[in-house]
Amino acid sequence: TLSGVFKMDTTAESYLDLFPLDAIVYLTPDSENVLEDIDPDKVYVLGGLVDESIHKQLTLRRAREQSLRTARLPIREYMVKAPNSRNYHSETLAINQVFDVLSTYYETRSWPAALRAGVSSRKGYVLPDTAEQ
Repeated sequence: TLSGVFKMDTTAESYLDLFPLDAIVYLTPDSENVLEDIDPDKVYVLGGLVDESIHKQLTLRRAREQSLRTARLPIREYMVKAPNSRNYHSETLAINQVFDVLSTYYETRSWPAALRAGVSSRKGYVLPDTAEQ
């Protein structure tokens, strides 16, 4: 696991007060920008909501209000929609799933491996090599 690789700290201070604006990349599934690589000189903010319902564009609006650069995980670039009975497809992930994707990508430099690690098939997306299974 990568638990020993990442230093974590908690603070009541805002990331806006801790880091320069041009170093922050706010991750939101509503961004038009695809995260292609992880830059160690950037600070990635996982745009999350403590809520059971999905509020479309809320994290994107928050990032824009703060004049932050945004990006989304490359789910639709590397995965395909899997047929399912509910016709359900969502690119919105839980914070721990986003962290799993990012940490696996950082370790492997492989988006397919990273997305396999963090995106549950319950989201309606699968890698092309597993679409027929």
